Amino acid sequence: MSTDHASRITHPHFLIPNHQSHKVDFCVIGGGLAGMCAAIAAARHGAQVALMQERPVLGGNASSEIRMWVCGAHGDNNRETGIIEEMMLESRYRNPLRNFSIWDSILYEKVRFEPNIVLLLNCTCVDAALDGDRIVSVKGWQLTTQTWHTVEAGLFADCSGDSILAALTGAEVRTGREARAEFDEDIEPEQADRKTMGMSCLIQARATDAPQPFIPPAWANVYATDADLPFRDHSLPRSNFWWIELGGEQDSIHDTETIRDELLKVAFGVWDHIKNQGDHGADNWVLEWVGFLPGKRESRRYVGDHILTQNDVRAGGRFADLVAYGGWTMDDHHPGGVVYQGEPTIFHPAPSPFGIPYRCLYSRSIVNLFCAGRNVSVTHAAMSATRVMATCALLGQAVGTAAAIAAREGTLPRGVYEHRIAELKQTLMDDDCYLPWNVRAVPELARAATLTASEGDPEPLRNGLDRPIGDPNSDWRDNGWTGSPGAWVEYRFAAAERVRQLRFVFDSDLNRPEKATPANYPLHIEPVGVPQTLVRTFRVEAADASGAWYTVTRVDNNYQRLVWLDCDVTTRAIRFFPESTWGAEQAHVFAWDIR
Repeated sequence: MSTDHASRITHPHFLIPNHQSHKVDFCVIGGGLAGMCAAIAAARHGAQVALMQERPVLGGNASSEIRMWVCGAHGDNNRETGIIEEMMLESRYRNPLRNFSIWDSILYEKVRFEPNIVLLLNCTCVDAALDGDRIVSVKGWQLTTQTWHTVEAGLFADCSGDSILAALTGAEVRTGREARAEFDEDIEPEQADRKTMGMSCLIQARATDAPQPFIPPAWANVYATDADLPFRDHSLPRSNFWWIELGGEQDSIHDTETIRDELLKVAFGVWDHIKNQGDHGADNWVLEWVGFLPGKRESRRYVGDHILTQNDVRAGGRFADLVAYGGWTMDDHHPGGVVYQGEPTIFHPAPSPFGIPYRCLYSRSIVNLFCAGRNVSVTHAAMSATRVMATCALLGQAVGTAAAIAAREGTLPRGVYEHRIAELKQTLMDDDCYLPWNVRAVPELARAATLTASEGDPEPLRNGLDRPIGDPNSDWRDNGWTGSPGAWVEYRFAAAERVRQLRFVFDSDLNRPEKATPANYPLHIEPVGVPQTLVRTFRVEAADASGAWYTVTRVDNNYQRLVWLDCDVTTRAIRFFPESTWGAEQAHVFAWDIR
């Protein structure tokens, strides 16, 4: 080694880590779907945002590192919309074979190229500075650049799942299962304990056109017969192996590495069982991927101004401050996981949808701290229904929207509840977040105009309900306008009016059945595509002073449900023409606002 080279590598510049400081309105810790939606929503509403994520990819349990399905509310027309639907539709358009790397790239770009977001990947939050009951800044270590990042903000959100900011600030949390009597929850144990649902290392397989051997590692578990895996579906290609689960009887944070080691023994043992222990129709299948990062279901939960309980869920959650909803059953996994020989989970009934109040989304002890994801203010029983990722995405969008309002108004999370909850709810609905039992405020310009159509009834376009609602056998309402391609809908004014913005909600088929990502890969995987119900091309025309029509804007390749278009026209009449869909014979539209 030359002297010059030796001097270069021992120069202080190479020994002292870099330090970078960021000052923003809102700092989000954790880049799963909840944290992503929180950051994006806040940024789009004008807040300066930093998102600190300890992994190289975004998406959390939905990312390529863990590969869990994005699940949400059961039932007709209950699919979650807003930012999570935007991501799903982007993937259907660009990722028909549901490749995980492309999915990762879609999640990455949604955050990385949002103008008001500073994205800190590979950055682990390790410290927080407080002033009394308020966080002043957080500090993260970015291993890839050997850089300390300090983020100063007025508002913070913990979307880390494990509630790292609670550990760093002393915020009040709960862990484990409440005693049955504490909240009168009949699905809880008689005595409180610290047991949780476990974590999973998933596996994925791919079919080939020839037999493929598998030699298991010597340390893999042995499951000699199907009796060794009772109640655990391991059929191909259906099972996504969620039941490869352990850790609920240990510390779901501090024992993670030990639990992961045991999960890998299970994962490789399960695949050995499928390939080598009996006939499972898997001769031509290969093990394509094993998750070495466990996907967690439960750890710390913040305590907010309201703790959602089993009884709140079962009553439907019709809170005045409802800002999101769930609809997954109370799906309570046995803490023993795969070691437990009985049914691995109990699906306790829950209505779909049920409302989740804003007061569950901030800490009652740290005054400028929001929370979103599986760590919100709920009991263990309620968390078994609120923890799924599409629900968590809605919670994140609600938090991000509230943070933008709080930053603008110079208030705290509780202040939004006390003074701005109506604005929060209306903003969420404007952004296509469905809030059950609530009606979106339609702009005055649209309400005052005369609304007509060349065919069909256009009035549902301004009723403030942007999806079908109700029981198809009783009180069902479509809440949309249906027209042939080339038909038109018109707003006409008593005098010339200035129109600056257009808002559309199209039909993205809220009942489409597919998962965002596959469990396993058959030899000929069926591609997905843009929902046929979506309007693909459309135009908007306005009448000039003489009454002649001219084109204001035309969209040639729409594949999104919620579409905002800026314009600036002064007119006495404006028309919308759907020209084509992605396959449906008729155009179906839930809302067309003018403002």
